[in-house]
Amino acid sequence: MSRAIATFFYVGLLRPAPGTWGSAAAIPVAYVLHALGGFPLLFVATLAVFALGWWATVEATRGAEDHDPSEIVIDEVAGQWVALWPVSLGLWMAGVDPWTFPWPGWVTAFIFFRVFDIWKPGPVGWADRRHDALGVMMDDVIAGAMAACVVAGAAAIAHMGLGL
Repeated sequence: MSRAIATFFYVGLLRPAPGTWGSAAAIPVAYVLHALGGFPLLFVATLAVFALGWWATVEATRGAEDHDPSEIVIDEVAGQWVALWPVSLGLWMAGVDPWTFPWPGWVTAFIFFRVFDIWKPGPVGWADRRHDALGVMMDDVIAGAMAACVVAGAAAIAHMGLGL
């Protein structure tokens, strides 16, 4: 079970770029979560995925030399969902149809999450250098938070400029 969770039900076995595949697979799941329960459900699911991912990463890397094998992508799922929080929260607060998930927001969240996850600036790199399961999860959550800031800023600029 830990391997299935760590690889996000084996999405992490896809090549090339399993982290990108994991991030991409996280988006439609986030969409369904948002549609079923709005931001509160996506928020709770993110916390649950973080906790399960931490456990699954501990189990999947127990006794291994590599603390962050590329097939572990549950961390990308948690980070991608954090990056999507501003989109989900904004729609939920505005009372917009829950099946609405505007493409500019999720595309921006995806791109900037991947940029910060690969580049590993500042605190993302610090978490990655922990070389433990918590670091594996935290670097992506921090990258997701950085991407969420970009998404929120871009939305503020776009909505002010467009009067939406």
